[in-house]
This record gives sequence, C-alpha cells and structure tokens, in this order.
Amino acid sequence: MKTALITGITGQDGAYLAEFLLNKGYTVHGIKRRSSLFNTDRIDHLYQDPHEKNLKLKLHYGDLTDSTNLIRIIQETQPDEIYNLAAMSHVHVSFETPEYTANADGIGTLRILEALRICGLTNKTKVYQASTSELYGLVQAVPQNETTPFYPRSPYAVAKLYAYWITVNYREAYNMYACNGILFNHESPIRGETFVTRKITRAAAKIVLGMQDKLFLGNLNAQRDWGHAKD
Repeated sequence: MKTALITGITGQDGAYLAEFLLNKGYTVHGIKRRSSLFNTDRIDHLYQDPHEKNLKLKLHYGDLTDSTNLIRIIQETQPDEIYNLAAMSHVHVSFETPEYTANADGIGTLRILEALRICGLTNKTKVYQASTSELYGLVQAVPQNETTPFYPRSPYAVAKLYAYWITVNYREAYNMYACNGILFNHESPIRGETFVTRKITRAAAKIVLGMQDKLFLGNLNAQRDWGHAKD
C-alpha cells in the first residue's frame, strides 16, 4: 500500500487529508513543529501509540526551515506522495514576519523538492504543493482561472508565488511529478480561530455570554469565494 508524507498535518487541511488517506489504506507520516503547547488536537482521534505494531500514522518533529531534517525524514519514509500543506498562512502576520514567511513558505518548498532530488526519489515520489488565491492579489480578471496573471500583494503571497514557480521549475528540470493546487478560502469546524469566520462566530458567542462587547474586523470590502475544507 502507498505511503504519504504530509507537512502541516496538524492544520485544518492536513487533518482532513490524513483521515482521508488512512481510510484509503495509506500509511501516513506527518511533520509537526515542536511546541510547548499541545498542537495535535485536530488529529487526536487518529492517534496511534508509536509502540504499536503495523503503525499507520506516524508523526515526526520537523520544520520547513530545516533542510537536514527534511532530508532525513524523506529518506526514512520513502514516500510515494508528499502533500506540502505547511505554511505561515496568515496574510496580516506575514507583514510582521516577512523573512520567516519567505523562509518557510517559499524556500521551504524548495527544500522539499531538493530533498527528493538528493534522496534519488524524483521518479518515485509525487508532490502536491498547496498554493493560494492570494497569488492573484490585485486581481486582473474576475473570476480568476489558471491563466489569470498573478499580482501578489503580501509577503505571504510573494513567498507562495516563489513556491509555485519553483515547483513548476523542478517538474520541468527534473521530470518530476510535481503540481500546484491553487486553493481559495475554505472552511470547516476545525478552521483556525484567527480567520474571519471563526473570529465572527467566537465573538458572537462571547458577546452573548457577556465576555466582550465589540467585534473587530479587517477589510469589509473584500470579496472571497468560500468552500469546505473536505472538498
């Protein structure tokens, strides 16, 4: 049966993808960052004791900013498929941490692709790079499609644009199976609480409970397409 490696497995999309692949019989490896707080709540229902035999889900400590770590994990797991879902994904925060955002979201993708090349897996492993509608930024056409010009307007979007093109470059240069999926906004009950839908619902609940009296929002003129994370 196939083996998949998921970066960002503790996030909304990573959790749903891990569950989906496990149900299809995959062995799933996930990369998660070390944290002083528990950060696996979205996948706790999938957890298996690492001492069990025939382990189907295994977590590895790692980070997209650490190339030696990525090389080691990829060499050990020999994945048939890699899903790069990890990112510093908050647009506003990317203006406050532009260097880290570029390092993790942009160069991090390069590190994965280069790790596959170093490990001799370019003919074995398929790569999915999670891209973003933020690439379009100052939109040049409505609605957007795969041929709409990009115009990124944040450090996050610029980093993701590099990730997009380096994925294309490695596909063409090394004949790898490497593809980008341009994802628009998508929600679920496990969406991060700093994003707008969860921000609104949490604020509404707190207002009812008398715990706060105001809801602060950003750009109210923005228009977005929304889907569900499971889709």
